[in-house]
Amino acid sequence: MKKYTVRTDLACESEIRHDAGENGTEYAEEILSGYKVARLDVLNEAGEKNTQKKKGSYITIFSDMISNIDENEFDSLVSVISKEIGALAHKLLCRQPSCVLVAGLGNREITADNIGPKTVDGLTVTRHISIHNRKLFDSFFNVPLCAVAPGVLGQTGIETAEMIRGVCDHASPDLVIAIDALAARATERLGATVQISDSGIFPGSGIGNRRSEISKDTLGIPVIAVGVPTVVNSATLVYDALQKAGYTEIDDKIEKVLREGESFFVSPKQSDEISQRVSELLSRAIDQLFSY
Repeated sequence: MKKYTVRTDLACESEIRHDAGENGTEYAEEILSGYKVARLDVLNEAGEKNTQKKKGSYITIFSDMISNIDENEFDSLVSVISKEIGALAHKLLCRQPSCVLVAGLGNREITADNIGPKTVDGLTVTRHISIHNRKLFDSFFNVPLCAVAPGVLGQTGIETAEMIRGVCDHASPDLVIAIDALAARATERLGATVQISDSGIFPGSGIGNRRSEISKDTLGIPVIAVGVPTVVNSATLVYDALQKAGYTEIDDKIEKVLREGESFFVSPKQSDEISQRVSELLSRAIDQLFSY
């Protein structure tokens, strides 16, 4: 009998499998504007092994279903996310960025994967204004913002990381914010959790289609990854059901069945509403951070 390793992009769910505060990690929680914010720092190789996450900082903001919260709660969540992205950016740069590139990852034709492109659609991009009319720019904004929605390899024939690297070479940002849809372990976290990290991102990793890494190591500048889970692996759903029934370990036959179901993913029936509201949330948070 053995334990089954579940698939999740969320560090808060990996935290379940490590003894918080020990063995290469630091973990803390606080309440900000009514929202629980969890901070997991993976400090070294031991922490990477225990959490199955790259070394770095992972900030998780917990909410009710984002598509269901009222406008006051929504505005508060926008502010919390904006402040957390800003604090992490300052930690990475030790100054205000001179230009920021937002990369909206994912396939805009697939509802559960279009949070990145739709976030880019909602942004107020300003880099061109700063170039052509600096006085006008300085009246309304504090950091030039540019954005790209590079699509996916199957649409473009180009690795997403390659495309973003090319944009960085020409636009010269000193910070990249990468927006992507994630995979969670627990259904209650779908559309109700925002993760912010500085460890980079592998597009498609949540559904087992891991592409080239987008990180400081590959781009040469800091990368802040912002994601919201929109899907759960079907095998993970079954495994969690088995756990609730008291089966904490599985035999080879059950594991084989679970492995065969790993190519299937489940999203909520209201995934279109989640995508629309989450993309609005993230675009407003980023705009708020870089505007007066």
